[in-house]
Amino acid sequence: MKITCLTFNPFQENTYLLHDDTKECVVVDPGCSDKHEQEELKKYISDNNLNVVRLLNTHCHIDHVLGNKFVADTYNVELEIHPEDEQVLRAVPTYASNYGFPQYAEQLPGKYLKEGDTIKFGNTELEVIFAPGHAPGHVVFYNKPDKTVIGGDVLFQGSIGRTDLPGGDFDTLIQSIKTKLFTLPDEVTVYPGHGPETTIGYEKKYNPFLR
Repeated sequence: MKITCLTFNPFQENTYLLHDDTKECVVVDPGCSDKHEQEELKKYISDNNLNVVRLLNTHCHIDHVLGNKFVADTYNVELEIHPEDEQVLRAVPTYASNYGFPQYAEQLPGKYLKEGDTIKFGNTELEVIFAPGHAPGHVVFYNKPDKTVIGGDVLFQGSIGRTDLPGGDFDTLIQSIKTKLFTLPDEVTVYPGHGPETTIGYEKKYNPFLR
């Protein structure tokens, strides 16, 4: 599986395109917030002859959902989220203008994800892992053969997701990291929602929040 990261919007959010030799592609957390960013996403998909077959959100804070409707409409795919985060998604229109995104267009989910689900595309399979704390319905996507996790805003290089937003809970987040992510092999690479990738082993050893 190839992982392509495009960083969008003022929050510097990492949008991920996952694809393999079949050219089937999954878009995770499209943060493209304006026409320029939408075109950048579309150009990468077109230039690489990718066929978008799934649209996934790790969670539904505004910076991760700004491009949902664009991707859903452009590629005729349904949005897939964990049901516990639908309330977070439905709240976005109430504050989008305050964050500088009056152009936000809502896209509601067509499918729901749950712990243990398998996301299949091309020759690739991802396992859905429920990891709340930053958001009530936060999930991460684990590719066991490649030892990679698309991690959203749970675990960062040397840091963790914030828990002061509605639905966030510090103790729940720490529990998610320790019981869900830290049970994965140390060599697993985590691709977070912001900033550079890291590994499970590195964060076990050096993350100041988790010692």
